[in-house]
Amino acid sequence: MAEQGGLEGSQPVDISKHPSGIVPTLHRSVISNMVIASSTLNKLHCKLEMQNTIPREPKTTALIFASGKMVCTGAKSEQQSKLAARKYARIIQKLGFPAKFKDFKIQNIVGSCDVKFPIRLEGLAYSHGAFSSYEPELFPGLIYRMKQPKIVLLIFVSGKIVITGAKVRDETYTAFENIYPVLTEFRKNQQW
Repeated sequence: MAEQGGLEGSQPVDISKHPSGIVPTLHRSVISNMVIASSTLNKLHCKLEMQNTIPREPKTTALIFASGKMVCTGAKSEQQSKLAARKYARIIQKLGFPAKFKDFKIQNIVGSCDVKFPIRLEGLAYSHGAFSSYEPELFPGLIYRMKQPKIVLLIFVSGKIVITGAKVRDETYTAFENIYPVLTEFRKNQQW
């Protein structure tokens, strides 16, 4: 097992699961349905501002839409995501609004990591044109649409990577391990 440097947790990296020695830090987005009438959302907003009722742990943010759907982001595990979404539903209930917590589902897992070396994005875009989109005048990162697993990676010249689109954590890890050898191939040589 290799030592992990500034990555998720402080545990050693299991090289059999993460051959690169890098474990992406996970962040989650969830969608769970709550039954809230759209006519009550303005009243709910006013009450929440007055009450300042925000769950402290896990530290998350929730968006509640007129459709009754809620998106909760920021939890570090599936269990924390579910707990946070349940807490938001309970707060709304305590404020006197008929809300039901149901159909909890992880919709999107977002991970990030740093490979600790700069990457030649132009070369990567040219070589992997079928999967890549790179327009630095519009967005500084290369957008890499992996087919298997079906994941989108944002790759920056600094070596920072954002991995999005997974429904389960292993898809995030697999996508990173698949792209890591490609990134090392396009490692930028340091000029001194």
